[in-house]
Order: sequence, then C-alpha cells, then structure tokens
Amino acid sequence: MRHNLRYAMLATLALASTATVAGSAPAVAFDYPYCLQGRQTGVPGDCSYESYGQCMAAASGRLAYCAINPRVAFRRPPPPRHGYRSHQPYPDYDD
Repeated sequence: MRHNLRYAMLATLALASTATVAGSAPAVAFDYPYCLQGRQTGVPGDCSYESYGQCMAAASGRLAYCAINPRVAFRRPPPPRHGYRSHQPYPDYDD
C-alpha cells in the first residue's frame, strides 16, 4: 500500500513538473531605450528604462547619469523583403 502511494505521488509530481515546463513560454528579448550609467553599473549599464524621466529618477542621488541604449541606437534595419518588386523597379532593363 505504501509503495502504491509513493508511486502515485511521484507520478503526480512528474506530471506537474512536465506540465509546468511544457506550458512556459520563452522570455521575449526587449531593449529599453535608456540606460543608467555610473560607477556602480558600468557601461552600457542598467538598460531597463522606458523613458528618460524614469532613468533620471533612478539616477537621482547615485552619482549616475542616463544615456541612450547603444543596442537601440545602433540597431540594424530589418532585412529587405523578397517578393514582388523586391529591389529592381525595371527587372528587364539590363536584358
């Protein structure tokens, strides 16, 4: 009887942990536009601020300053879409 209860509890635990892992979505990467920089945070610093005001409020009294997130400032443009009229307005011009 004890072994049956132990196996039932282990099966329930395994099922619950599998459901938890299978049901969780991966984290979405998002680059906030402002970074808190200073001696405590370094460069690029703590880049978790949506507005300059939020960043400056966090920097107040900490000998820190706010700057634009370099990942946002130097973001590459999206690749061109391929399809109809992708990059040649006159496809038979050179033929």
